[in-house]
Amino acid sequence: MEFNHKSVLLEEAINSLDIKPDGIYVDGTVGGAGHSVQIAKRLNSGRLFAFDRDIGAVRVASERLKNYNATVIETNYDCMREVLKSYGVFSVDGVLLDLGVSSYQLDNASRGFSYRQDAPLDMRMSNSGITAAYIVNNYSTEELTRVFKDYGEEKFAFKIAKKIVAERERSPILTTLALADVINSCMPAAARREGNPSRRCFQALRIEVNGELDSLKKILDEAFDMLNVGGVLAIITFHSLEDRAVKQKFKEFCTGCICPPDFPVCVCNRKPRGELISRKPVLPSDEEIKENSRSRSAKLRAIRKIRGE
Repeated sequence: MEFNHKSVLLEEAINSLDIKPDGIYVDGTVGGAGHSVQIAKRLNSGRLFAFDRDIGAVRVASERLKNYNATVIETNYDCMREVLKSYGVFSVDGVLLDLGVSSYQLDNASRGFSYRQDAPLDMRMSNSGITAAYIVNNYSTEELTRVFKDYGEEKFAFKIAKKIVAERERSPILTTLALADVINSCMPAAARREGNPSRRCFQALRIEVNGELDSLKKILDEAFDMLNVGGVLAIITFHSLEDRAVKQKFKEFCTGCICPPDFPVCVCNRKPRGELISRKPVLPSDEEIKENSRSRSAKLRAIRKIRGE
């Protein structure tokens, strides 16, 4: 299956980075290299480092970037700081993260991301770690409830978790459609009319399998710290949990004095370290949504570093 993926908010993300031809840039989620190629095209003496933990993405991106000053590395983006140190790179001019699952991963039934096609319950973005099948068949009712509630914001989380535990006692739940059937059976008719009832639980399982929110929370501080003054951190999110984490951390970077309001003078000496590129997130245009329905939930937030520690 060919690795096809339409990069979301492509022009907007590239513009937000304000690329310097001699700068060092990082694409933490290279995928099909859509964003990376556009970054690399704008460099002359500069260099791009592109990361992905999906070996299929690494192979494709390596081929698409072979004529540019770019290095593609097979690892998760939350390891970028240590990896870059091994290349003698300690600061960069821009970091881009596109946190969406690629169309290739969604459309490749064997990966187990889709609730519309039957496949083994996998959902791993790499070839290592626990699978969704392991979680579904081994987590307790309480643990499953936490996953569905915290990562999927599923209001029927406990009911679904309880039904999964009961069903797996009869027979292991090993495929996507088998799980989708269990989830669907827990939903009242009104909830089924709101869209596919499996969407939130499948999202939650994917996040748990790949440790996505943990990786994001770890890299937000590290990526911002790596930026040179004037450098930009740009992040494209696709669901509210990611966007909330990014929004809150960016607000923290932009916050100055935190002394109590009744203090006559500032004693904390805290200064803002960043400034938002735009006050509100950048959303895809109606035209982009029409061309690529998967871009509908995307939000781009970007911040420029204005001060070191």
